[in-house]
Amino acid sequence: MITATSLDRRAIEQIVRRVVLDRDGSAPRPANLVVSISARHVHLSDAHVETLFGTGHALSPMKDLYQDGFYAAEETVMLVGPRKRMLPAVRILGPTRANSQVEVAFTDAISLGIDAPVRASGHIDGTPGCVLVGPKGVVDLNQGVIRAERHVHMNVRDAAAFGVRNGDRMKLKITSGCTLVLHDLLVRADETSKLEVHLDTDEGNASDLDHATKVELLRQDVTCGCQN
Repeated sequence: MITATSLDRRAIEQIVRRVVLDRDGSAPRPANLVVSISARHVHLSDAHVETLFGTGHALSPMKDLYQDGFYAAEETVMLVGPRKRMLPAVRILGPTRANSQVEVAFTDAISLGIDAPVRASGHIDGTPGCVLVGPKGVVDLNQGVIRAERHVHMNVRDAAAFGVRNGDRMKLKITSGCTLVLHDLLVRADETSKLEVHLDTDEGNASDLDHATKVELLRQDVTCGCQN
């Protein structure tokens, strides 16, 4: 049995929020859950867009993504790893960022010959790099290749409904012919995001997400290691 002395203040606050939410019929309910497979892609800085595609070039939106303001661009680049291993025509996502970043799955990293660490998006210090090849030029990234940490976007109202906060961890159960429970999804909560889980292609394929009959986003107690 878990006693109060074995829990820290943060864990007690989480438990209290859950009890209140369970008892309060007026508590906000989360929106319908979307689970998306995020295939390998590249985020570019403005400077690197111009290097790869020409002076004055701006990304051309091809398709809007689920999160407002984000899109898949018409432009693609080639990724080149050590010993000239490469992945052609990797999609660029917009808008541009302050720092360029490459997100791949574990299988992609093996194909490139790169030991890409699991990182939250934007946390690229100390990561390996690669070469980006575009129609007008080449960028030699000294860092920025990661395996994106699986995560769930949500707004603060959804977070309240689940009893979690930005930076907490959750778990996702995917019911399919290859039913799988994925632990330690990073919660990325803000004022505007829609409720959406991002998995990479390896995770999506392992769970047979395309044929899933049910997906469930569940709380995870990161303090005591217990599941709820």
